[in-house]
Amino acid sequence: MRYLPHSAHERSEMLGVIGAADIEALFSAVPKSAFKSFELALPSHQPEFRVEAYMRTLAGKNHAAGDGPFFVGAGAYRHHVPATVDHLIQRSEWLTAYTPYQPEISQGTLQMLFEFQTQVARITGMEVANASLYDGSTATAEAVLMARRLTKRNRIVLSGGLHPHYRDVVRAYLKDDPDLVCLASSPEGQGDLLSQIDSGTAAIVVQTPDFYGHLRDLKSAAEAAHAQGALLIVVITEIVSLGLLEAPGALGADIVVAEGQSIGNALNFGGPYLGLMATRREFIRQMPGRLCGETVDADGVRGFVLTLSTREQHIRREKATSNICTNSGLCALAFSIHMALLGESGFVRLARLNHANAVKLARMLGTVPGIELLNKTFFNEMTIRLPVPAAPVVEMLAQAGVLAGVPVSRLEPGNAEVENLLVLAATELTTHADIEMLAECLHAAIGEDGQ
Repeated sequence: MRYLPHSAHERSEMLGVIGAADIEALFSAVPKSAFKSFELALPSHQPEFRVEAYMRTLAGKNHAAGDGPFFVGAGAYRHHVPATVDHLIQRSEWLTAYTPYQPEISQGTLQMLFEFQTQVARITGMEVANASLYDGSTATAEAVLMARRLTKRNRIVLSGGLHPHYRDVVRAYLKDDPDLVCLASSPEGQGDLLSQIDSGTAAIVVQTPDFYGHLRDLKSAAEAAHAQGALLIVVITEIVSLGLLEAPGALGADIVVAEGQSIGNALNFGGPYLGLMATRREFIRQMPGRLCGETVDADGVRGFVLTLSTREQHIRREKATSNICTNSGLCALAFSIHMALLGESGFVRLARLNHANAVKLARMLGTVPGIELLNKTFFNEMTIRLPVPAAPVVEMLAQAGVLAGVPVSRLEPGNAEVENLLVLAATELTTHADIEMLAECLHAAIGEDGQ
């Protein structure tokens, strides 16, 4: 419903039923520091058509990702989404589908999720995948909790190359648990991760390509973790990279989590996105979210069901392996349709295009005086060091219509070491003209001598 009007009497009646004195009581759990301390500069009353016109004017000031050169990445990537995807997910049987608790009337949804799981398991190189995680960051936190249950240990070590937002979400889930070790984020990325593993470690968390774009040695990490009885959790923010890089499952990963936004899901101003999770068969009973299985009915006809967990699994907080209730099926469907359209060979070609454009970007940036490329390896994302703070340069280039990437200082406030660092991404949509314009604008912003 776009508009649900309630009278003062109806509001009072609802508050009475739930036992709240007033509207403010509904927000009593929110810290006072989180409330705004100022009034919004909005007119108190305007006709509806004037409000609409005003909002359209505000929206017109936005510079969308497709309006010019775009090099923003850092966990959210601009890829081409075929029109077929949007056409199919807006069919009413998909768009309004509820969480498939009743298999007899949810076969279409269940089959789609089964196919989605199969695709995720294939590209990650794992034995089993689930469905309906929210996004990459919360999937990472769920994987950490899963590792604790599996190992009966508490110590978790987060690589310094883990996306800062993912690190913060894990911290929120674990409530700053003293057994959570967060290695310092740095341009080198990973930190001295392997030396942190001991006999009390449940898991180490490694992102590849990491936040700074570096590719990480998963095989050595897996061997070091397994030698101490710990698990290796691999995080991937750019799922397209698996079209070119060896699958984490083949390199010893125990749990793989990823952000699936790059396939089938547009940037959408930050969401909703799609969490992916895959693991080894022996860990399946501790995996959160939903698992769709294939079976046969009494007549021997192929069918699909939710398996290994009941509805109560998702609503009994004290008993459940997770409390994920929302069905993220529409985003999973978009992912699955796009992946089916690509096929295996198309997925590989897409990855090669991304890497090729990133190579062109790196070469062009190397011609700009004063810029230092920090990556020896990368897929489609890299970090550069500018001779000046990166944030003002990004703002300056935005005024010229170039979205030049993400200043690391935006995600790591207060860290002087990263003030001059800029993370840039190139995808299949990045053109040679885009790269040239970026280089010219950076050259002008930095100065002729790169000082």
